[in-house]
Amino acid sequence: MLIEVKVPALPESVADATIATWHKKVGDGVTRDENILDLETDKVVLEVPAPTDGVIKELLFKEGDVVQSGQLLARIEAGAAAKPSETKQQDHNTPDEVSTFEDKSTSPVVRRMLAENDLEPNQIKGSGKDGRITKEDVVAFIESGRSNDAPIERPKKSNDSLPLTSSMGVREERRVPMSRLRAKVAERLLEAQHNAAMLTTFNEVNLQAIMDMRADYKDVFEKKHGVKLGFMSFFTKAVVESLKLFPAVNASIDQQDIVYHGYYDVGIAVSTERGLVVPVLRDVDQMSMADIEKAISDKATRARLGKLSIEEMQGGTFTITNGGVFGSLLATPIINPPQTGILGMHKIQERAVVENSQIVIRPMMYIALSYDHRLIDGKDSVLFLVKVKEMLEDPSRILLNV
Repeated sequence: MLIEVKVPALPESVADATIATWHKKVGDGVTRDENILDLETDKVVLEVPAPTDGVIKELLFKEGDVVQSGQLLARIEAGAAAKPSETKQQDHNTPDEVSTFEDKSTSPVVRRMLAENDLEPNQIKGSGKDGRITKEDVVAFIESGRSNDAPIERPKKSNDSLPLTSSMGVREERRVPMSRLRAKVAERLLEAQHNAAMLTTFNEVNLQAIMDMRADYKDVFEKKHGVKLGFMSFFTKAVVESLKLFPAVNASIDQQDIVYHGYYDVGIAVSTERGLVVPVLRDVDQMSMADIEKAISDKATRARLGKLSIEEMQGGTFTITNGGVFGSLLATPIINPPQTGILGMHKIQERAVVENSQIVIRPMMYIALSYDHRLIDGKDSVLFLVKVKEMLEDPSRILLNV
């Protein structure tokens, strides 16, 4: 009996998907719920599991093909057994078997997860077919705190990850297709620049008070809540309190209408190997500092592992991006349509400032607000950023809502 494998239902905002990787070929045996292929959309990577035990009889598309929701991908002969392969006869007698990076994890998703988390394949015991490492193996290993003490050997780099070099007069080039996610990011960036009257206003923040507070309470905070006290929770809280005073910055433009949102769903930009994604924290005004830190940590980790759902990246009313983690001292963030504002954080750098007529050294950060001038006036944008600055320089204002 032949069982059909089809493209799963895609969300309304996703028109199609690209076949990123086939994990099986014709004649391979599969077990129920085993991942057959990865589908890449412009937002997430979807895994397509086998609906039954059996053998792959037909693959209707190749890697790189574009498919739509409901299209037939493959056929599986239910209950059939795969033909024995010569490599299986080696059992565990050959030490080189599945010992290299490529052998143990043929999936690009797994390779990306290993690279992003600075892991080596021989640290993780694979539970997949022929000892292959699955995405679940990597996630379980990370969550266990890297408790495995296996020796580390550097894997061989694939050609795609090696830098281009020139030798003996050879000028090398390498052409690779743009990922769906990066193409979508490029499309939205151009959309924002072409369709919005985007301007940016800047200010600087003295973070001494926040750094003193973190030094005093970071151990107690982590012990009680199980998460570290970072800067993002302060910035997120300061942004939300400022959005309450300037609702236009929390609004969006829908053709000729202005949509004012009575809630605060803040997107946190996360850089991944596939491109930039913006998971959204819902109802941030109702969250505690600990809730915010936990949510950001969880979503950032799952974003880099490719585990976010499409719903988690939709519907934000404002965005925060932190280029400072990469050393950026000053930059102009681009609005995430249809939102009307985005806050850019930057590198903390000690600088000489004047306090009470005295020159002192303080940890300073430049902050930037890019806004849509069609809706937000220059005065409101400046006052919004000043309010964020005031709350960060005196964190007690966040608690007192003043």
